[in-house]
Amino acid sequence: MRKIILMMSVSLDGYVEGPDRQIDWHRVDDELHSHFNEQLRTMGAFLSGRVTYELMADFWPTADADPSSTPLVVEFAGIWRDMPKIVFSRTLQRADWNTTIVRDVVVEEIMALKARPGGDLALGGADLAAAFREHDLIDEYRLYVHPVLIGRGKPLFPASDTTADLGLAGTRTFGNGVVLLRYERTGASSTG
Repeated sequence: MRKIILMMSVSLDGYVEGPDRQIDWHRVDDELHSHFNEQLRTMGAFLSGRVTYELMADFWPTADADPSSTPLVVEFAGIWRDMPKIVFSRTLQRADWNTTIVRDVVVEEIMALKARPGGDLALGGADLAAAFREHDLIDEYRLYVHPVLIGRGKPLFPASDTTADLGLAGTRTFGNGVVLLRYERTGASSTG
């Protein structure tokens, strides 16, 4: 069965974006971008919320047409365009680029998606991650901790009564100071 893997960049103090939605504090250099491309090209689909999808769709479909794009940007533009995408949104009416719109996180539908053949499913976006976490649907957490404190903004994990037992599956330190922490679910989650 395929796994749902949350892949998110986060500041050391736990935020995914600053108070004005800024992500300019991300330290994505060639080594980290190459790693992202390697990991994401093997996925079976990208799962995201509307905001994440719209941010990606505003840039990646034509990023490789810009003559100033680096080879890694060109490569990821192709990965993003070709990858099946599932957007969870109650308001989005239309989506291009190999994208399916789903209105709600329905456990039975997600389990059926996981049972299909293909690569693992990359989950992105803090709000969608919270919904998946509430239903105990995340199998692996890949958190890319950037060596920066931003003080305030949108936290990766909002307050919740759901707990999850996780086991450390691996770490990796990148030359720019970003640390990947990989955790896998080890036991059943609970709601307290």
